[in-house]
Amino acid sequence: MRNFTLIVLILVPIGIFCQEKPLVVATASIFADMAENIGGGEVVVKSIVPIGADPHTHEPTPADARLVQSADLIIKNGLTFEGWLNELIENSGSEAEIALITEGIDPIQSIQYANSTDPHAWMSAKKGLTYIENIKNALARLVPEHQEMFEFNFGVYRQQLADLDESIHQKISTIPEEKRILITSHDAFRYYANEYGIRVESILGTSTDADIQTSDIIRLNKVIKSSNIPAVFIESTVNPKDLELLAKDNNIVIGGKLYADSIGEKDSPAPTYLDMLEYNTNTIVNGLTMARKSSKEDEVNSYSKPSSTGLFAILLGVLLLGGFFLVFRMVK
Repeated sequence: MRNFTLIVLILVPIGIFCQEKPLVVATASIFADMAENIGGGEVVVKSIVPIGADPHTHEPTPADARLVQSADLIIKNGLTFEGWLNELIENSGSEAEIALITEGIDPIQSIQYANSTDPHAWMSAKKGLTYIENIKNALARLVPEHQEMFEFNFGVYRQQLADLDESIHQKISTIPEEKRILITSHDAFRYYANEYGIRVESILGTSTDADIQTSDIIRLNKVIKSSNIPAVFIESTVNPKDLELLAKDNNIVIGGKLYADSIGEKDSPAPTYLDMLEYNTNTIVNGLTMARKSSKEDEVNSYSKPSSTGLFAILLGVLLLGGFFLVFRMVK
């Protein structure tokens, strides 16, 4: 009996120690990062869409179904962001709680499509505060014994995000008003623009799962010419070729790569949600406050550097003059 008691005393702590932590599955890397900050290691957090991939066009895999099936909590953005999620959950047979982390946010309605909304509310740091509060509440329901820790982590994170929101306002205000025009790959910066006083234009709409129209290119050409902005900006999850061509045609530069639908890898300048917003802001400010490259400057450069054809003509002329000189000396 004494031996049995000893075995129980040893095995029970081991069993508690080896007990698996709850699995929280986020639809995208941005929300996974938020959950990790609040969870503080008391939950395991995984993202369905990998870092650097496009959640708009994600095609679920069998591995995604297995991940969702084993989840204790699924956190989603909603607002038409994860069009593939409901079918994935149904096919997986998951019984996890589903937390809508945009609850309480007044979404931007689509002008073109009825009952369609802009899902990119996290691009405003102020609206990010609603995201992290909803995540904190969902984690507290899932693991109530750690609610106090979740509240503490949330308080720290909330202050960091509030400070960042103020910093973004200050930095954007340094851009001359006539140059506060952000041209990007797709319309992911509408909440950011509304919050921080900047106009946003894009080649694609709120989803990247669409075809570029000639009318969109014409519209952006007009905006660039009328505003005299010095740069446009590509995005980390969108093919940059169309914006690069637009910049070349208008003799302006690519101001940098922005992050919208995904954070960056660990060695990138935007490995977290907070880093992403700060990096985007710094990139936008630097790009829109630079001096625009002038077409006259290009013309001067083209005249100051002789072409290969011009060099050949000069060399041929020197050879002919030399030949005439030799012939003249021989005759003399």
